[in-house]
Amino acid sequence: MTTYLVRTDLTTSVTEPDDVRLLDWAPARTAATIQTGDSGPEFFAGWRPPRPAADLLLLGAAVYCADKTTRRRDTLDSWTRELHLRLPVEDTAAWQRAGFDAALRFLTGDHWAISPYKSERHPLAHVAGVPAADQPVGLDVDGVCLFSGGLDSLCGVIDLLEEDPRRRLCLLSHHEGGQASTAQQLLLDELNEQYGAERIVSRRLYLRPAPANSHQARALPRLRENTTRSRSLLFLSAALALAAAEGTETPVYVPENGFIGINVPLTRSRVGSASTRTTHPHFMNQLGAAATAIGVPNPVLNPYRLRTKGEMLAKSRNAELLRRLAPLSVSCSHPETARYVGRKQGNCGYCFPCLIRRASLAHVGWDDDEYAYDVFDEHDITILLNRRSRRGADLRAVVTGAFADRPDRDVLRNGPLAQGERAAFTGVWRRGLAELRTWLASGARGALTELVRP
Repeated sequence: MTTYLVRTDLTTSVTEPDDVRLLDWAPARTAATIQTGDSGPEFFAGWRPPRPAADLLLLGAAVYCADKTTRRRDTLDSWTRELHLRLPVEDTAAWQRAGFDAALRFLTGDHWAISPYKSERHPLAHVAGVPAADQPVGLDVDGVCLFSGGLDSLCGVIDLLEEDPRRRLCLLSHHEGGQASTAQQLLLDELNEQYGAERIVSRRLYLRPAPANSHQARALPRLRENTTRSRSLLFLSAALALAAAEGTETPVYVPENGFIGINVPLTRSRVGSASTRTTHPHFMNQLGAAATAIGVPNPVLNPYRLRTKGEMLAKSRNAELLRRLAPLSVSCSHPETARYVGRKQGNCGYCFPCLIRRASLAHVGWDDDEYAYDVFDEHDITILLNRRSRRGADLRAVVTGAFADRPDRDVLRNGPLAQGERAAFTGVWRRGLAELRTWLASGARGALTELVRP
């Protein structure tokens, strides 16, 4: 088991055994091992969440950094880790009852033990820009919307702003630099121009495990895990903290299509690392119940949980704006990798999110973006269908999964669904597969033609 101790007071002496890893929380300080960057205080400026929500934000940050600094390949099965996180909180009894261990186990596929310990210190105490008030202070918004820079979040923000012309939103992003960060800023600029800066408040959280330096009491391991299933917890915990600063009724919006939400494995061999659960309904229910148990009952809403990605686009409240801005969005799971082979960075064109993106754009007649690799180009498809190439693994799985005759029970292969919603989610899954089939069959060239032929 790998043990992490989270500290918010870095003046205390370190008496832990050498094998205990320190997650030191001190935004913008070089001594921190949870890095928020030089601009970290900009994220926290002007608002102060109630203590339960601040503790939840700290959990999200600590879990994310523990996830990234504990490699799966070092375990017996090269996947399942045992992680113990000691977390400073205000109400230890509430945290012991909450059930975050089970939610994390479902989300990341690991064995988690969250051990709360009593701390009087508010996690954002003495952080530059945070109001020094006894009561919560909000940003005067009507809701908080996750904003990744992808196509779903872009569609969601446009719909929310169009739905109510008086609605003022906080758009929450997380980044570590790179193409996703660039896309977020480009889209924010466009949305501000369209709707006015007075309707949009942006908060962009730069957070990652800090590189080692001499100011840290105990540096984190240098090598990093690249699966990062816990990122959605960081995203959601930060959003809930922002929403709770406004009040318990302020909603968090999670714009994610239902097909990727349930993320049914395309093949039987992809039940593990390839089938993430970042917005799976079961995890969302677990997180909501756990957050409520510690005193953060804000509603978490996904308006698209029963729509495919194509259906999201087709029902946009401002299709003209969405189509114009769609090429600026980045849906890719690894947008920087193309540079290593001298191709265009951004949407790679061959990962699972890119393939769903193209199918959804084709559903509404907008599939004219540029990608690093084009699955309908005969030269590119030869590369992608080469079984020695990991680059084409998602495409090969999509072809296998979308054109197979699959039973309805497969919708449960990535996690349980509420009994009353199974039929609805089965419908979303079936329609999402149909979007993929229609797109692939209509444009296939070269070797791909043989694979998608009825």
